[in-house]
Amino acid sequence: MSVRLIPVTSRRELKRFIYLPEALHAGHAQWMPMNLYMDDWDYFDPKKNRALSYCDTTLMLAEKDGVLAGRVMGIINNRHNAAVKERTARFALLESTHDQEVLHALLAHVEGWAKAKGMTKVVGPFGFNDQDPEGFQVEGFEHHPTMVTYYNFPWLIPMLEKEGYGKETDYVVYKVPAPKAVTELMSKLAERVEKRGFREVGLKNKKQVKQFIVPVLQLMNEAYVGIYGYSALDEQEMEDLAKKYLLFLDIRFLKIVVKDGQVVAFMVAMPDLNEAFTASRGRLFPIGWFHLLRVLKRRRFQQLDMLLAGVKEGYRGKGLEMLMAREMTLSMMAAGVDVIDSHHELETNTLVRAEMERQGGVVYKRYRIFQKTV
Repeated sequence: MSVRLIPVTSRRELKRFIYLPEALHAGHAQWMPMNLYMDDWDYFDPKKNRALSYCDTTLMLAEKDGVLAGRVMGIINNRHNAAVKERTARFALLESTHDQEVLHALLAHVEGWAKAKGMTKVVGPFGFNDQDPEGFQVEGFEHHPTMVTYYNFPWLIPMLEKEGYGKETDYVVYKVPAPKAVTELMSKLAERVEKRGFREVGLKNKKQVKQFIVPVLQLMNEAYVGIYGYSALDEQEMEDLAKKYLLFLDIRFLKIVVKDGQVVAFMVAMPDLNEAFTASRGRLFPIGWFHLLRVLKRRRFQQLDMLLAGVKEGYRGKGLEMLMAREMTLSMMAAGVDVIDSHHELETNTLVRAEMERQGGVVYKRYRIFQKTV
């Protein structure tokens, strides 16, 4: 039978769209949901996801032989396109059975939709911005996934290439041995920075975090200008992003540097939540919250996932990185961390990659954004 495409236009179809990956990946070793399902519902709600106000979208399900066999989301980020002077669409949340006909139908829909709207290129997987999952995994399938990352079947990559998609850019992920001591050099440099009036705030509770949320994300907007695919967030988007991750945040691994009351650097990491997400199956109820809290309340754990870091223009290369590194090292030592997952680093970011390798890090996963001219 031919593939039947089903536009997602009702809550019933959206529910099928959201939960389809769980069915397609049943029995797929190490797969876990990328988010909590309650966050997925918010993602598609215009009242809770401001990106829907300036992006065009299309959602499609694919059915074959009367059974759901795939899904895809098409996105045109008009704000980003205007800022970088591009006419690029994105595919996101792509799932398919091991069936070229299904994949072709889904991608052909996005390509036709994008072309009809004047776009000249499709890239993906890529969401509204780079805080969404980005890039299909192409190496390191033997390792468990982390939050907000794709964990696709290896066979999806050659199928995608058969549809005419080639490499746009790669992200690499390093596994870095956690330091077991603060080095003398790190300590001296951090102390020198403190003498110049910089200090790491030393958060004591989550309530304190709220006053720093917007300044930290404003700094992220400044620091990430020019990074591939980055879209600046407005204040509402900052608040929404903070609400999403505040539940998972462990303040021991949020480092914020200030001077004269101004946030000038930050570093954000969190404990590996793979165990919690796998056990809860992406649901907080009826007992998913128990699995999540059990992991979040641990004082000691093996892997720390590095998520974000930034230093204000004009303060880079002045040792602030060492101040944050000293504080993060002390926190990791107290928690018994053995290894750090670097999360996505652009393969072209030679400065960060050199530092990872200087610390003994090795690339153990690779993710790829694909592209096709339409």
